[in-house]
Order: sequence, then C-alpha cells, then structure tokens
Amino acid sequence: MRRACVIGCPVEHSRSPVIHRYWLEKYGIDGAYEKEAVRPEDFAAFVGSLAAKGYVGANVTLPHKEAALRAAESADEAAAVIGAANTLWLDPDGRLHAGNTDAYGFVTNLDAEAPHWSEGLGPVVVLGAGGAARAILYGLIRAGAAKILLANRTRGRAETLAQAFGPRIEVIGWETRSRALGACSLIVNTTSLGMTGQEPLDIDLSALPGDAVVADLVYNPLLTPLLIAAAKRGNVTVDGLGMLLHQAVPGFERWFGVRPDVTPELRAYVVKTLGSG
Repeated sequence: MRRACVIGCPVEHSRSPVIHRYWLEKYGIDGAYEKEAVRPEDFAAFVGSLAAKGYVGANVTLPHKEAALRAAESADEAAAVIGAANTLWLDPDGRLHAGNTDAYGFVTNLDAEAPHWSEGLGPVVVLGAGGAARAILYGLIRAGAAKILLANRTRGRAETLAQAFGPRIEVIGWETRSRALGACSLIVNTTSLGMTGQEPLDIDLSALPGDAVVADLVYNPLLTPLLIAAAKRGNVTVDGLGMLLHQAVPGFERWFGVRPDVTPELRAYVVKTLGSG
C-alpha cells in the first residue's frame, strides 16, 4: 500500500484528505492518505523520516511551506520562484523533492471556469501580498500577464513582492484599489477577507469592465461577498474551490501513479464537507 499525508499545524481544517481519498476509491487504488499534525520545531525531523513512517510523499500546508522547500534536496521551478513548497515526494533512491502546484491549480481552474480569460489580457489587479499572492503572480506571469497592479494593506510587503517578481508588477495603494479596476481584465483576491469568520473585502466594483473576470481564492464560503457583487453586475466569477481541486492533481499522480480528473462529482463531494472537520 502506498501512503501519503498532509502535514500542517493545525491540520484538521485541510480538505486534502477528502480529495485524495475520493480519488483512491474512484480509481480502485490500494493506498491511503492521512493527516499529520506536526509542530514547526518537529517538521524537519518528520519529513526526514517520511520513508520510515511508510510515506511516499506529502502535501504541506501552513505554516510549513517554506520549511518544506528548505528540507528538500531539489525543487521544481515553481517552488523555487515562489519560495515555498506544497508537495513533497520521495524518488526511488529516497531523495526528497519539492514542488509547488498552487500556480498550476489557479491557472488551470481559470482556464476551466473562464476559458477566454487570457485572450487580449489587459492589466490584472491582485489583492494581497502573502504566500498565496506569490503563487498567483508566478502563475499570471507564466500565463502572459504583461501588467499586474498589486495592492496590499501593508504597502511594504507589496513592494518587497514586486521587487522579487520584476517590472511587470506595479504596486498601488490599498486605498486606490477600487479606482484601479477601470481598465483591468481580471481581479484576484488572495487575501482572507471574505472568508468565514473574517470581515468582507471592502471594494467598489462600479469601475470594473463588464467583461472582466473576478476570482477569489477563498472557498469557504464558496460565494464570497466579492463574487456575489461581481455576479450581480454580470461579470464572470471564479471561486477558490477549483484551485484547491486542481492543485491536488500533480501530487496524487506522483504518489499513486494515476493522473486523476477534477469532475463536477468531486466538486460536489468536497462542497458537502466545507465547514466540517
């Protein structure tokens, strides 16, 4: 039996076991996927003993993504540029490798839910400058975005991020976020604003073009205040659940040898678990 896990602190909120166990059953694979609560001070020792614990790899969630990159002997381009890893796997010789599938998940979901989003792509507005924003910027640049307007409540964090990703990124003031929508083709919320238990994202969409796409990485709730407001205006909206589902595909394939499909049935199955442990 091949076994993988998700490592976090805390880890009970993770939807990864729901997704991977669904695929294991669907494809009739003799495998298992577990949750592992690991404290930051124990992380290096834990991943150093993955094989001894019977694991072929792992997903990594907060607060361990940067430590996962440091622990690996090699990393794919996405993990190296983003500076964090969410997927680990052991090769046949026992060497630990790291990858980051968040950008892949985001862009693949956009392609699925808003197929023409990248055609004639104008400026993109990205809200937030945390770890999720790093993955989104990497994905957008790889997809051909020529100009990205980055706004964050703490401007210094946005400026640091812009320096890391180069001249395509222009930092704008958080207070100008609504006015910046006038010519944009896509807006992406990478903050926790709008998440269950958090305050909503305060933004005025009146300047947003009618053909712009509005994406929110939050998936609990699925319909955030941002997406509800955008849908009322007739904008195409993309919620965060699809990114979560698509980012899981490469890891499952590495660990279990089958490339799984993201289907409406999987999405409905995961939706039923949102808000539960």
